[in-house]
Amino acid sequence: MDVIETPIPGAFEFVPQRIPDDRGTFAEVLRCDRVEDVTGRPFRPEQINCSVSRRNTLRGIHSVAVPPGQAKYVTCVRGVLRDIIVDLRVGSPTFGVHHVVHLDGESGRCLFVPEGVGHGFLALTDDTCMYYAVSTRYVPGTQIEIDPLDPELALPWGLTEPPVMSAKDAQAQGVRAALAAGVLADWRDAAPGGVASERLR
Repeated sequence: MDVIETPIPGAFEFVPQRIPDDRGTFAEVLRCDRVEDVTGRPFRPEQINCSVSRRNTLRGIHSVAVPPGQAKYVTCVRGVLRDIIVDLRVGSPTFGVHHVVHLDGESGRCLFVPEGVGHGFLALTDDTCMYYAVSTRYVPGTQIEIDPLDPELALPWGLTEPPVMSAKDAQAQGVRAALAAGVLADWRDAAPGGVASERLR
């Protein structure tokens, strides 16, 4: 796999090398040892999620409280999407910084999202299918939703019409309100070697 460092500490793009033959192609989509070598933290998925979205569906921005924390390894297996991550770790040198990447079933590009970093995407085609390998199981009450259209974050979704969103995402709080409520992860806990990393060892 080729690895691309993002501007957000701990977040990386992984581009699998596809091997073609008469049948089609083969690629390694996820190797935990490779992810751990690059990120410097343990990563052993406990759950795999799948979402299917119609064009112009906006999902996110989502994160999980620390603890338990949740790292994600995401890829689009069908369709095309604009994926955006944003650093929500309080005290991080890149707090509020975002990174945009296009994921699609053709390239197989993947994205590792560390604990405390928000994640969301806009489906650019109908029947867009996203897979998420996550480091912790779903725990009710630990999810954090941030308004993906928060003007303070000013995320470049490239919308040309109002997006399709869940009621939960449409009513999500902005980043300033989340800061005031104290629900965002602390950089010291979410960074490599912090509380979330120790829990995964």
